[in-house]
Amino acid sequence: MEAASSNMAPSSARPNGPQPIIDSLDASREQIDDAANAQQRPNTAPRPDPSSSLVLPQPTETGSTSRDLLRRPSPRRNGSMDTRPLLARAKSDFGPRREDRPKAEDAESRASGEAEWGIRHGFETQLTSEDHNNLLTANFFMYFTDKRHETGGLPKAEENYKLDWRMKDRLKTVAAVLALCLNIGVDPPDVIKTSPCAKMECWIDPTQSTSSQGSGPINLIGKQLQTQYEQLSLRTRYKLSLDPTVEEAKRYWGNLRKNARNERVLLHYNGHGVPRPTGSGEIWVFNRTYTQYIPISIYDMQSWVTAPSLFVYDCSDAGLIIKNFNRFAEKHESENVEARQRDPQAEVVDFSDCIHLAACAEKESLPTNPDLPADVFTSCLTTPIEMAIRFFILQNPLRSAVTLSDAQNIPGRVSERRTPIGELNWIFTAITDTIAWNSLPGPLFKKLFRQDLMVAALFRNFLLAQRIMRVYHCHPQCHPEIPQTHSHELWKSWDLAVEMILAQLPDLLAAERGEKTYEYQHSNFFAEQLTAFEVYLQQGAIEQKQPEQLPIVLQVLLSQVHRLRALILLSRFLDLGPWAVELALSIGIFPYVLKLLSSQAIELKPVMIFIWARILAVDGSCQSDLLKESGFNYFISILNPSSGVPVGNVSEHRAMCAFIIAMFCKDFHQGRTVSLSSQLIESCLGHLEDLQNPLLRQWSCLCLSMLWVDFADAKWEGIRRHAHQRLCDLVVDPVAEVRAAMLHALTSFLGIEHLTPQILQYEESIASMVLIMASDGNSMVRNELLVFFSTFVARYQNRFVVAAYEQLKEEKEAMTRTSEQEVEKKFDGVSSKPRSLASSDESSRTIADNTVYSAVWKEILIMSVDPHPAISENACVIVDYVLEALVQSPLSPLVLPIMDFMVHNKSAGPFPSRQPHSDLGAPSSQPSRPSTPPTPNREGYLSLGLKRTASIAASLFSFGDAPPSHNDSPPKVPARASTFNDQRLAVRSKLPDGWQSEKESHTPAQSLQLGPNRVPPPKYFKRRNANETAQIPLKSKFFDWSVEYFREPQMKPSEADEPGSTDYNQRLWRRNRNDRIIAKTQPQKEVAGSNKWDKAKAFFNAGMQPMKLCFHQFEEQIVVTDDTHNIGIFDWKHKVPINRFSNGNPTGSKITEVRLINEDDQALLMTGSSDGVLKLFRHYESPSSAELVTAFRALTDLVPSNKNAGLVFDWQQSRGLILVAGDVKVIRVWNAGTEICTADIPARSGSCITSLTSDQVEGHIFVASFGDGAVRVYDQREKPATAMVRVWKEHKQWITNVHLQRGGQRELVTGCRSGEVKLWDMRSDKSLRTIATTKRDETLKCLSVHEHAPVFAVGTSRHTVKLFNTSTSQSLSEFEPYSSFLGQGRSKPIASTAFHPHRMMIAGTAVGDSHVLIHACNKEEAAPPNPFGGDGIVQEWDALV
Repeated sequence: MEAASSNMAPSSARPNGPQPIIDSLDASREQIDDAANAQQRPNTAPRPDPSSSLVLPQPTETGSTSRDLLRRPSPRRNGSMDTRPLLARAKSDFGPRREDRPKAEDAESRASGEAEWGIRHGFETQLTSEDHNNLLTANFFMYFTDKRHETGGLPKAEENYKLDWRMKDRLKTVAAVLALCLNIGVDPPDVIKTSPCAKMECWIDPTQSTSSQGSGPINLIGKQLQTQYEQLSLRTRYKLSLDPTVEEAKRYWGNLRKNARNERVLLHYNGHGVPRPTGSGEIWVFNRTYTQYIPISIYDMQSWVTAPSLFVYDCSDAGLIIKNFNRFAEKHESENVEARQRDPQAEVVDFSDCIHLAACAEKESLPTNPDLPADVFTSCLTTPIEMAIRFFILQNPLRSAVTLSDAQNIPGRVSERRTPIGELNWIFTAITDTIAWNSLPGPLFKKLFRQDLMVAALFRNFLLAQRIMRVYHCHPQCHPEIPQTHSHELWKSWDLAVEMILAQLPDLLAAERGEKTYEYQHSNFFAEQLTAFEVYLQQGAIEQKQPEQLPIVLQVLLSQVHRLRALILLSRFLDLGPWAVELALSIGIFPYVLKLLSSQAIELKPVMIFIWARILAVDGSCQSDLLKESGFNYFISILNPSSGVPVGNVSEHRAMCAFIIAMFCKDFHQGRTVSLSSQLIESCLGHLEDLQNPLLRQWSCLCLSMLWVDFADAKWEGIRRHAHQRLCDLVVDPVAEVRAAMLHALTSFLGIEHLTPQILQYEESIASMVLIMASDGNSMVRNELLVFFSTFVARYQNRFVVAAYEQLKEEKEAMTRTSEQEVEKKFDGVSSKPRSLASSDESSRTIADNTVYSAVWKEILIMSVDPHPAISENACVIVDYVLEALVQSPLSPLVLPIMDFMVHNKSAGPFPSRQPHSDLGAPSSQPSRPSTPPTPNREGYLSLGLKRTASIAASLFSFGDAPPSHNDSPPKVPARASTFNDQRLAVRSKLPDGWQSEKESHTPAQSLQLGPNRVPPPKYFKRRNANETAQIPLKSKFFDWSVEYFREPQMKPSEADEPGSTDYNQRLWRRNRNDRIIAKTQPQKEVAGSNKWDKAKAFFNAGMQPMKLCFHQFEEQIVVTDDTHNIGIFDWKHKVPINRFSNGNPTGSKITEVRLINEDDQALLMTGSSDGVLKLFRHYESPSSAELVTAFRALTDLVPSNKNAGLVFDWQQSRGLILVAGDVKVIRVWNAGTEICTADIPARSGSCITSLTSDQVEGHIFVASFGDGAVRVYDQREKPATAMVRVWKEHKQWITNVHLQRGGQRELVTGCRSGEVKLWDMRSDKSLRTIATTKRDETLKCLSVHEHAPVFAVGTSRHTVKLFNTSTSQSLSEFEPYSSFLGQGRSKPIASTAFHPHRMMIAGTAVGDSHVLIHACNKEEAAPPNPFGGDGIVQEWDALV
């Protein structure tokens, strides 16, 4: 169950009239507000508290009953109100929201009539509690809208995330040659220097340096350059090449590649003392005597250095070198092609992996500004902070006390981030990384800034060179090319950071000299950037645009001051979805969060758990990293219940830890090995008892499951701790996901390699304990049960082959000994179980009889005809596999004759077929395969009556074929199923006297030829290829589906709860529309009971025989079902069809009930069919989008009776309960939230139940009518054995319907076939009023009661619909539905009638006709002034805002 919430609380007062009371009578307003913010997954519907049950007192001697009945307050639902989020409820069941003030002249008349008109059953107490009114106003729960219903438990196929954030070709710059061609004192011929001009090389002035012997200026410059490079990468081996000759260049550059092998090398070329590069592709060095400049071809340089390489060119016309390099690289590539043609194994060099950085473009000269160093490009690359500060001072138009020399003396060390120079370097790194992140394409950023530390450092500094050198008319070049970043907005932040440092510099220098005391004021740059990132997150990142500040957040993780805040913001970002996780991983967040696992800071634990859960949910390849760093121990220790986590929702964080360990063990044997410990298993088993957090229970099961996969040691450890027994305690867990996870774990538990008697006993006991889950209402749970069964079958295949053979033999024997005469004789009586078809006696017991293998095999056969197509298809796979194994086994000589016998007799079975009433008006042609057989017996397979099953014969004839089609219309049951179908129909088709004769005496309606009706499939369901060979065990997708939870946002409300969102606005519009309809129709009920209903409102042809009608409360829709499987949705206002589809129930069964649920929002269509199946459909009004939400067999014990009722149910929206009954001896209570049967209440009658109705306000009381004329009242708060608190037996014939009004006087009305309609009060032991609605020769065929107006209608066997007033018993009007030409259908009985829940409208249809006629009350008072103002739309915008 999913409960949607919003803050749409109405501000108007509640009206007079019936008002609801919901549970938690003493809940305070603060508790309601807390409930609105509570988030619990998944929500489950509450269970009633039997401690405060209702006991109806015995009548007194005079027959009177106490007026205090039903005044007991509702019990608290175990505090569950606090766990449900809130949603404004459109009060569709009750009156207008503003109290109508009675006129003074009416006060006396109202007082005089109060005693007679008072609310029935003592329900007026539901008006007295204002708290209940407020709670009802604020709460409304929607059911069957959880993720498991949206997806059917199947993961989204398109979200198979394969991230490519890891550097597969990570390189290191292992060696470097620093070639300086300076020839100090001699200027090259093509250089014209200004006076003064730039002189410094590596911040050394060669003209003023005092050098000793052996350490000339060029040596000092070379050593300084090496020192500067070592600050970028200390592990790189550097080799100085000072004023090299051709021979030296060839030797140094060639050895560079030999030593580096396949790693990257760096060649730094300073050509300040040689001519410019030539256009033909040459750079210059010297001869041995330094009297000539010798050119070196770039082609030769490529051959010496090869690739991968990094080149830095600091000379004029440097861009020309890159141009020629690429030209020669193309020549090398052509040579490589030729070499491969000669020798495919030849080694070639790929020069595309060479990176170039050049000081300027072609035809540009280096700057000669004397305030700059001569190697300004090299200075930018190797000493960016000094160069950036110098540039700032030179560009600053304001006067400053800081000189250029002072700028080189900023205190601190670059490696210490808390010092001024270290913090400035830290800020510079963050800013340049961020500029690159926001400017470069993702793959290029990854290559240049994440592949190699040296390359990343140089390119960060290259961005500074772009900014500085373009001011001096130079445009640095690079290859691969990157966009221009000199104008990025973050450079302003950098200028501010530099200015803040320089403003403190005089004081810092004075403090360093000891002249004063001054404490450095740290920059607030990172705090401001985190604030900017927080603003981005608050906006919701709707467009999934990458945040500019993400690289800065990465840098902040290095600081303990801002680390916690940065991690919290990072977790909020990762919560946005997989795209955010991918961005964070691509920026390089993983090494940081991996390193933080070694931190012992307790305050970091919650956020680290959250971050790792999000990372592993998207990318499970981090297992080896957790193993290498022993990070898994971090989460195992937190999973221990005794560990402390400083967070309120500790259970949810432990659930994340269980998820992380499960992902660590998934498909990773080393992970399972190191994780195995008694502590982990005991922790998971202990968390199974945490009833407050289903997510923790679910992932504790899945963690054990992943630990046990193919790991016998872990399974033995589980056996020692009775893990299998403790897991089996969850078979009735209130959360479907937990039950499915438990089955997943038990499936992994099976299969210990050495099968000992002890293991055999354990596995048999597990199989026997989970058998009950075959009747689970959730399809996801049943599918996991099939996966368990398939694993169990594969492990004990031979035993199942024997069980299948013996079952096959039993069916063959039953078919042989049962004759047609015996069946007719026995079925004409009241016996519900023919002796000839009963279970075998003691003398014929077989080997597999009374074994768990036989029981499992029968359950698999039963599930092969499951109403849900995914379940039936998977079960058919198992059946096909076992039958194939049976045919190929040594039993084949015995099996094949039996199969041939069944095939031969499939169309000529011994049992005659009698068409039931449900075939009335059915199309003449039907498809050829069944979607699900009807309901035979579970025990004995061919015996009739008590429980549903599937014959092995039914599986035999589909052996090797695809499972039954659910996308086509329900087919005709093949003869192979006649073994049990015909017997069942012969018994179940006996209808009340008069019904059968009517059917046989009238011609069926001619259906419109609208083409075959499609059965809406479940979402994401794909049918199995019929040509595929059946393979077991089946593969579960539940784990992958469960992982998706951690890919979805959890920190923000859902889209429907976010004000301003499309879903929110649509919901708000629907609510206003609903309130408008209620406000408009409430005054009409005053006149509906005193005026005729003869105004024709609509008339249309349904194209089928309508048997059930249901109006939508607010949409202009009416649902029409026929007497087989067809469902039609029509727009009654425009008289046009909207959609038509098939319910998918098998031939021989029919739709017996139809309801709409969740009508206040987006309604779902619920249908019940006579084979005991309930189905729900989403988007039922859309021909292209209609889909099956869920389907399950609500009644498994259909009992043949002397009269047929099929399945009847009543839906309680306020409590999420489905009351199901029919041809059974119990009323079954299904909880929509838990999807399990919560109670079987004995009907205490031998007759079938014909109708159910219940109190829709509190929901504890419900009423059932019976085929023998009895009416019984039940209280769910009592124990099942004593739940029946009242019985009336005034009716003497089949009761057509019983109905308890939602509003109005809350009349309880019953009508029987004799035409008697009685009104009841639950406090009285006899009826209040009896109304004769038919003549002596007429039969009452149907009864409908308006929910709010004092009006009811009956349909008779004389083609007439009669309307009466419940208060006065007066007849209001009569009308006849449409009849065929010349009135040929005037004698046909009424098939169905239905009132609109709010409007004064009634629909009717007759047997043998496909038309639906809608009448309305002919006098509608003018609507009173709208209490909400405006044009009828509720004006609550101000309150909402």
